Amino acid sequence: MQSNVGLVIEEKAADIGNFMVGRLLPFRKKRAVGPFLFIDHMGPACLKEYQNLDVPPHPHIGLSTLTYLFEGSIFHRDSLGNAVEIKPGAVNWMTAGKGVVHSERTPEYLRDESKFLHGFQIWVGLPKALEQGAPSFFHIEKEALPAWEEDGIHYKLIAGKIKGKEAPVPVHSPLFFIEIQTEDAAQIDIGDRLFGEVAMYVLSGEVRIEGNTYGTKQLLVAKKASLCAFETTQATTLYLFGGTPFEEERFMFWNFVSSDKAVLEQAKTSWKEQNLEAFPKIPGDSEEYVPLPEPKRFK
Repeated sequence: MQSNVGLVIEEKAADIGNFMVGRLLPFRKKRAVGPFLFIDHMGPACLKEYQNLDVPPHPHIGLSTLTYLFEGSIFHRDSLGNAVEIKPGAVNWMTAGKGVVHSERTPEYLRDESKFLHGFQIWVGLPKALEQGAPSFFHIEKEALPAWEEDGIHYKLIAGKIKGKEAPVPVHSPLFFIEIQTEDAAQIDIGDRLFGEVAMYVLSGEVRIEGNTYGTKQLLVAKKASLCAFETTQATTLYLFGGTPFEEERFMFWNFVSSDKAVLEQAKTSWKEQNLEAFPKIPGDSEEYVPLPEPKRFK
C-alpha cells in the first residue's frame, strides 16, 4: 500500500447476545469495502463449560453470510433445512435473498466442556437484481480452497477470484477474500492481482507500510487496490478482502440489507408478525427467536 492507507478503522466491541465481538464494518466513515458490508471478529474467547454460543433463530434478507473460523466450532441450522457443523478453515456461505432464518450455537458435544471460539462473521451484499432472489446455502470444506506458496509466503483464497485463482464459494459479484501467512519478515506486493476496493486486517503479527507499523485490531482501507504492497516484520497472519463496489447505496436495519428502504420495512413487519411465508421456521430449532429490535435510523 505505497502511500496508500486511506483510513484506519479501530476494532470496537459489540454484543451479539451472549457473546462479545470486535466490529470492523460498518464504520461511520466507511460503510462498505467493495461488496463487504459487515465484519465481526469473534474472539479469541475461551468459553467455560457453562458458557456457550447461542444465537437463536434470526432473519436475513439481501445479503450472503460468510462464516470462517480459526478455532472452535459452531453448529449452523437454517430454514432451508441445513444443519452443519462449521469447523476451522471451512467456509459457510448462506445467501439470504428474499429471506432466510438461521441459528448459530455451540454443538451439543461441546456444551458441557471448556472450548475456544475465534473467527470471522461477514456479510456480503448482493447485486440489486439478486436481492429478492431465492435463498441458498453452501458449505465448502477447507481442503477445497485454493492454497499455494510463493517465495516462502503462504496464500489461501477463501472466497472470490484473483488473477489465476478462484475459490469454489459461489459468490454473486466480483470480490476476493485472501489469507496471507509469513513465518518471518517478508516483502509482499499483490496489487497486480487485486481490483476495486481493498482492506487489510492483521490477525497476528504486524505489517509496515510507508514507514508506519500496524498490528492487530485495526482495519486498514487502501486508497487504491493496485498499490497493495507492504512488509511483514515477523511471523504474521493477515487478510485482504474487497472487490467491485455496487453502484447503488445499501441500507441496513438490524440483519436486513437492501437498496430499497420499502423492502426493509416489509421485512421488519414480516419478522415482527412471524410471517412464516416470508420467514419459515428452522427444523430442529423452532422454539425461540430473536425479537425485532426497537426501530433505529437507517444507516
